[in-house]
Amino acid sequence: MAEKICYAWGVMPGRSPIKPTPAFGARMAALRQERGWTQAALAERLGVTVKMVTYYEREATNPTAKTVAKLGEVFGVEPAALLDGAQSRRAAKPGPPSEWEKRIAAIKQLPRGKQQKIAEVVEALLKAS
Repeated sequence: MAEKICYAWGVMPGRSPIKPTPAFGARMAALRQERGWTQAALAERLGVTVKMVTYYEREATNPTAKTVAKLGEVFGVEPAALLDGAQSRRAAKPGPPSEWEKRIAAIKQLPRGKQQKIAEVVEALLKAS
């Protein structure tokens, strides 16, 4: 009787559970699996080896623009759809607080009654716009 193998969520088979799957590779694997393609089928469509597809899915963190464009073409998606995770991770890097963030922080320090009055004024202004 064959044993059923279960993998941890977010970890690709054959990959060390200590090292997480890169966002690019996870998106690529998900698109491939949605279409019911094997790595070999995708490799054939891309004109690369299965080993290269495996590398893209399990290790590649910074694919070339040419690779991303070709993958977008093969999957029928915008190339940005493959990169969104990596780009949003970069965009999440905090910068200095904006003037509005500073104002909101100051409002949060006020007593609840004053916060309510400010909220009423803001609501009235928004409705008037």
